[in-house]
Amino acid sequence: MTQATTVTRFAPSPTGHLHLGHAHSALFAAQAAGPDGRFVLRIEDIDAGRCRPEFTDAILEDLAWLGLAWETPVCRQSAHLDDYRAALGRLDEMGLLYPCFCTRKEIAEEINAAAAAPHDIPTGPDGHLYPGICRRLDDAERAEKLAAGTPHALRLKTDEAMLRTGPLAWTEQGEGENAARPEIFGDVVLARKDTPTSYHLAVTVDDALQGVTLVTRGEDLKPASHLHRLLQALLGLPTPEYHHHGLIDGPDGKRLAKRDRAATLRHLREAGKTPAEVRALAGFGDGG
Repeated sequence: MTQATTVTRFAPSPTGHLHLGHAHSALFAAQAAGPDGRFVLRIEDIDAGRCRPEFTDAILEDLAWLGLAWETPVCRQSAHLDDYRAALGRLDEMGLLYPCFCTRKEIAEEINAAAAAPHDIPTGPDGHLYPGICRRLDDAERAEKLAAGTPHALRLKTDEAMLRTGPLAWTEQGEGENAARPEIFGDVVLARKDTPTSYHLAVTVDDALQGVTLVTRGEDLKPASHLHRLLQALLGLPTPEYHHHGLIDGPDGKRLAKRDRAATLRHLREAGKTPAEVRALAGFGDGG
């Protein structure tokens, strides 16, 4: 039997310059593909308010300077909005979505009001779970708000979605089977009024579109796999394997961010570092 080709991906957002943490993720994904595998690149550029074309150009330049090669063409999320709308449409046809008209302030007030209650306020990877305000609206209230054009997000009825799929799991390299617990996200937002898709929905659809068989990403994103596995099952998408790697910290021991200019690949290049030296700083090679 012919062994399946491993397909990995690196998926940065063009909201700033790449830093050493990004270099580690990109190098890790390329290495995980192996000599006979495929390494693909995706630009996650759906946040129109923060993404900039010049950062996309800088990403491609920095990765090439680092010595990485990827398949072309490069996938851009902004070119796949219709795919995300189609996925939302399928979920809506299943009766698994509902409009949420709450502002962040209203949600915070509801959570604060519940803080006086004797029961604990449930929290998940993204903070406090949505308290279900708009899920409790009756049909007439919901229709009135929609008819008035009230801005809204689309939330997933996660409990009903889980009943539809039954128990799920994914394979984590080095660990084996992980049971999926998407309930930790509650009724998660899958689209907003200013963004036609959420990170969770977009990357699930994208990985299927690009044929990714092994998702490699930082361990901080491991909880997202619980929800992504549910979306894969609902949408009939293939399930890749996962490998969540460790993170590169800055000199202060904190997680690197794009605002940490001293750790950006651009700054390191300007300081005279060679690609080999930067790969070593990112945890690959000896810098020779």
